[in-house]
Amino acid sequence: MRPEEVTLRNVIAARNRLTGQVIRSPLIRLEAPGSPPIWCKLENLQAIGSFKIRGAGNALLSHSATALAEGVVTASAGNMAQGMAWWASRLGVPSTAIVPDTAPANKLAAIERLGGRVAKVSYERWWKIMTGDEAPGAPGVFVHPVADPNVVAGNGTIGLEILEDLPDVETILVPFGGGGLSCGIATAVRESRPSTRVIGCEVETATPLRTSLDAGEPRTVERSPSFVDGIGGSSVLSAMWPLVQALIAGAAVVSLQAIARSILRLMSDLHVVAEGAGAASVAAALDGHAEGPTVCIISGGNIDQSVLTTLLTGEMP
Repeated sequence: MRPEEVTLRNVIAARNRLTGQVIRSPLIRLEAPGSPPIWCKLENLQAIGSFKIRGAGNALLSHSATALAEGVVTASAGNMAQGMAWWASRLGVPSTAIVPDTAPANKLAAIERLGGRVAKVSYERWWKIMTGDEAPGAPGVFVHPVADPNVVAGNGTIGLEILEDLPDVETILVPFGGGGLSCGIATAVRESRPSTRVIGCEVETATPLRTSLDAGEPRTVERSPSFVDGIGGSSVLSAMWPLVQALIAGAAVVSLQAIARSILRLMSDLHVVAEGAGAASVAAALDGHAEGPTVCIISGGNIDQSVLTTLLTGEMP
């Protein structure tokens, strides 16, 4: 995807489609003595507990009713599939989620509760669908969870809200899964405030963004599955690389322990439940990646109950 395929104009059009259908998530100050001012953008408060409702909605609302007659399909570990199922239900069309066999049970249950059909495949096959090397094999319009201009533009509506609520923002820390969220936000802010840095946050168990930025080209990395399931792919998708290279200022890599501490910090200080990926941005901010007024995107709150229970007992999942 080239930078010119997602513009500020596209993001504004997405906002017009989504107004009144998704919430304007609040920006809440996190007190962190010794750090620059830190705010948290609470996308975990969306109807499905994730920012994915924005991109999914903009993608589906960009298609005609005729095009959607056979339904919609996506490949997702959970949150995008929930967003698609939520919107499909509202539009009266079927939805299918192709999920890796490593997807957490709570997210799969939520997809089905929202009316979506779950099709489990191996992680290897799921990744081939993500990279475009294999067809999804299900009827309906396929909406890529990341590399779809309408998805990226929908995600970018978060950036418009940040600029309105915190015009002097200098750093935006964004959990990096495939780049659709970070690139959408960067698209929204670059024209009005080009000095603002958008940083992708990764977990130490899988660092395709940092590795690819260092190499100057997409690279595949070894990944280790962990309780942080919303980020940590094997590579930066080649379809997303032009956008990532043009828009993302850098990568912040954080440890599993730092993410665990941040989940607990968000609960104790803000009374907010974040999943592992959603807390990665706060972990990065507290690890020294905040510069000037900083916004941390809390991308989702769909944490598995057993993971949360383990963390609350002081153990690592």
